[in-house]
Amino acid sequence: MPLGQHERSVFEEQSTPLYEEIVTSGGLSATDKRIVKGGELHEAFTILTEVGLVVKSEDGTQWRAVDPAAVQAQVVAPLGQQGAELIAESAHWAQAFGTLSHAWRRSPSAVGGPFAEIRGEATIRNFLDSLVNDAEEELLTAQPQDRRGVKQLGEVTAREIATLKRGVRMRTLYQHAARRGTDTRRYVAAVTAAGAEVRTLDEFFNRLIVVDRRVAIIPSHQSLAVAMVISEPSMVLYLVDMFERHWERARPFTSSETSLMRDIAAEQRAMTIRMLLEGRADPAGAKRLGVSPRTYAGYVADLKNEFEVETRFQLGYEMGKRGISGRETDETGAAT
Repeated sequence: MPLGQHERSVFEEQSTPLYEEIVTSGGLSATDKRIVKGGELHEAFTILTEVGLVVKSEDGTQWRAVDPAAVQAQVVAPLGQQGAELIAESAHWAQAFGTLSHAWRRSPSAVGGPFAEIRGEATIRNFLDSLVNDAEEELLTAQPQDRRGVKQLGEVTAREIATLKRGVRMRTLYQHAARRGTDTRRYVAAVTAAGAEVRTLDEFFNRLIVVDRRVAIIPSHQSLAVAMVISEPSMVLYLVDMFERHWERARPFTSSETSLMRDIAAEQRAMTIRMLLEGRADPAGAKRLGVSPRTYAGYVADLKNEFEVETRFQLGYEMGKRGISGRETDETGAAT
């Protein structure tokens, strides 16, 4: 079916409300009299099927909604390529799909209930882009072991600055090790200048993104190429509470005061001691601190020099003899 001005008009006036009805109710009966030939919504429904916004269930009894982001490009991109005379029409379609996407992301049933899985790095990136673009109030992110490349950081910077300019509040957590990265420092300088807040923490934590305290994204246990989308209110608020607790303990990224940098160095030293006393292998200890194995080995070497020993066994013995646990900073903080 060719998609022109008439089809777009029907799409906006009839197909969109019908799609929202399908999203809200979780499906539409295949025998619904409104969509069969001669029915009042037959043309509107035909457009939805033609562009791939609805598909039949496995048993063939119902029509289910499809994520608009997955099919939007198939409609919008070709329209834009048809020439200058279709550019305005393409923009209208993009706006219409934007309305549907908003409805999709706000309906837990549309993504498979309060917990849904997204597979593939490109799919996850596209979902996050659309989700962040829809943010209205707040964006919380926790980024452990930052390894994003220059190109990816540039794309994220542009997206998040645009979000901040819309008045969305943004707070981001990194590990202390992120302060060493030149690209990360540039990113932080750019987003903080636009109003974001960035802090760092000594301990390891999992990746987390929360939009408007409504939807949370976390990595799956399978791999970073699989993400879990959580829209169950109690779970989202629980994750927000965890973020807030980490945030209260974290240190401002932008500050370079001598006392602060000394505290950060002490926290990394204490974390290294805990990793050693817990018997963690170097790769595991490095991961917990968010540093490379080589940097972690340097931390251990510094401790050997500090305690004037040559082996890790001697280091563990000396720390045990002196009652060193790696938690002295926490205990001092609690006492004060």
